[in-house]
This record gives sequence, structure tokens and C-alpha cells, in this order.
Amino acid sequence: MTLTDTARESVASALEQDRVESHLNPPPSYDLADHPVPTGREEVWRFTPLKRLRGLLDGEASDAHLTWDTTLPAGVTLTEIGDAEARELGELAPNDRPAALAAANAGAALLLDVPAEAEIAEPIVLRLHGESVEDLVYGRLLIRVGRHAHATIAIVHTGSARYAAITTAVVGDGAVANILSLQDWDDDAVHLGRDAIRVGRDATVKHTSVSFGGDVVRMHANVEYAGPGGDAELLGLYFADAGQHLEHRLFADHNAPRTKSHVLYKGALQGQGAHTVWIGNVLIRKVAEGIETYEENRNLVLSDGCQADSVPNLEIETGEIEGAGHASATARFDDEQLFYLRSRGVSEKEAHRLVVHGFFNDLIRRVGIPSIEEQLLQTVEAELAKNLLQEA
Repeated sequence: MTLTDTARESVASALEQDRVESHLNPPPSYDLADHPVPTGREEVWRFTPLKRLRGLLDGEASDAHLTWDTTLPAGVTLTEIGDAEARELGELAPNDRPAALAAANAGAALLLDVPAEAEIAEPIVLRLHGESVEDLVYGRLLIRVGRHAHATIAIVHTGSARYAAITTAVVGDGAVANILSLQDWDDDAVHLGRDAIRVGRDATVKHTSVSFGGDVVRMHANVEYAGPGGDAELLGLYFADAGQHLEHRLFADHNAPRTKSHVLYKGALQGQGAHTVWIGNVLIRKVAEGIETYEENRNLVLSDGCQADSVPNLEIETGEIEGAGHASATARFDDEQLFYLRSRGVSEKEAHRLVVHGFFNDLIRRVGIPSIEEQLLQTVEAELAKNLLQEA
């Protein structure tokens, strides 16, 4: 179930012929020297409040760990593996300092293994819980979904910690994988995470990143392809309250022909100092003929004192593509929607609530995990109750 030698050689050959590097995604490397401590002047760090990371980028080793609770259906295993084995199984090398620190300091990596041909009906759930923001924790997870397997995987973060993690999903040829990462931390947590996915030939991957809690959360989702025909859908949902910084970065590296990537992230902001950042980037290499890609970000500002930064990017090296585009919008409530609801006897408070739920509902229903979908709907309601509904 490892990445086949043929696929490795194909990817390596394509990259050797096409050495284009994205200006928003530094070259991958396990060497910490290649990922110096940022100053904040770098393009990839200029939106992040470095002083609020509480030493997470300094490289301090730590013995602290998160508590793990798992739901593993029959046939699925979770085991410890060493550094060399993680790399051999296809772990994607770090492309930023938090991921490099996690690879260096996490100790053993954890391998979540879904066998080839397996059809796992029940969601695989990993629940990670931190006890204190004083704990500096590094995590390293490798997800392997075998050829033609079907699986849904949810990684849920709760509690509090300073946490940096490197996660890789290697999805085999013809497999179907639905992967969700939920950041539901306490208000003081700091989380810097990188989820990297290699999509096999004719494989289908859905990756959803959801961020609600935490003081500073910075998530980076990367996708690349091991062969033609891969299809990646990248979804995201975030809701920032007063003082929160929630940052999401996307990189779809179309390094194989006839591949697809579709990105949709939606966020809401309320309260003084709430700040969200979305940076989307798609690199279409010369070898990636016949690809299709679209990235979209929508932000809904619910009160004064918020800031939403949204920057879509396309880097195109070939004109032989099916389609490529992006869209970004940041706006307050739609006055016409509110007027329509109020004119039909709906109270102002209920009208605001309906508009926000309508903004999020279509995306939430695409998560594909009913229990998580219901939890997200309840969380959106709770977030509204903190500020918007009290003021309406």
C-alpha cells in the first residue's frame, strides 16, 4: 500500500523537468536551517501575529503530549513508526517552520492505516485534547488510504495547548477519502498545523478545515498529485470572535495532467479585533495539461472592528487547461435579505440568525459526517449568541 515505485518515478520525473517554485510556498525540506525563525516581513508570515505564538517557533523540545481518544472501525489501525519509515511511506516534507519543528521534535510518528480495497462505512475519529496552554506539543501523523479504499477520517482538537503539527495523507490510486480537521480549542490555545495530501491516480479526496476556537490558529492545506485523474475538493469554515486570529492557507500543486482542485472557504467575523486570513494559491505546472481548478473565499462581517484578509492566487505555466479561476468577497449583511425577512414579520434577531445560517448551511452539509455537521450547526448558533443575537 506504499506509493508505488512507478508513481514515485513519475512524480519525480515531472518535477525534475519542471522546477517552478511557488512564491507563497517555500521548497520542502526537513532541515530546520531551511526554515529560519520568521521576522514577520516574509510574504508567507506577514499576516500572522508572531508575538502571540508564545515561543512555538523557537524550536524548544518538549515532553508534553495531547491526550488521544480514537474510534477505529474494524480493519483500521493506528501504530507508532519511526522517522525513516514515515519518510519511506511517503510523508510530504515540511514546507514551513512549524511543520519542520513538528517533524524534528514529535518523536515517533503515528500511522493511521486504511487497507487497500477496504470500504469503511463508519467514520474514523481521532480526538486530541490539550490540558494547558503552558504545554508545548508537537504532533506528527501519517494517514495512508490504500488503493481503491473508501474512508472518512475526522481529527478533532479540543482543550488548550501550544501545538504544532505535521499531517500527511497518502491516498492510493482509485481511493475515495473524506478528511476533516476541526479546531475547537479553548480561547487561549495556539495551533499551527500543516495538512498535506498526495492524491493518487484517479483518486478522489475531500479535505475540510474548520476553525472556531483558539487564540491564534494557522492552518495550511497542501495538495499534490501522484498521477493523472486525481480530484481534490478543499472546504473550509471559520468563525472568529473578538481578538481571535484565524488563518487558513491553501496550496494546490497541479503537477500531473487531467487533475482537478476545487476550493471553497467561508468565514464570519464578529467583535473587536477579530481577524481572519485566507490565502489561496494554485500552481499549474507545464506538465499539468487538461487540469481544472477553481478557488473561492467568502467572508461575512457581522460587527464593527473586524478585519478579513482574502488573497487568491493563480500561477499558470501552461495554457493547455480546461479551466482556472478564483473569487473572493467580504461583505456585511445583505440588506435586501434582511428587508425581505422583516417585511414578512420575521424579527430582526431571527432575520440575522437566518441569514448567517443560510451563509454556512450549504457548506456544512457538504462535510459528509452527520454527527460533525450537527455539531457545527450548534456551534454556529452558539457563536451568534455570544455577540450578534445579543446586540440585535
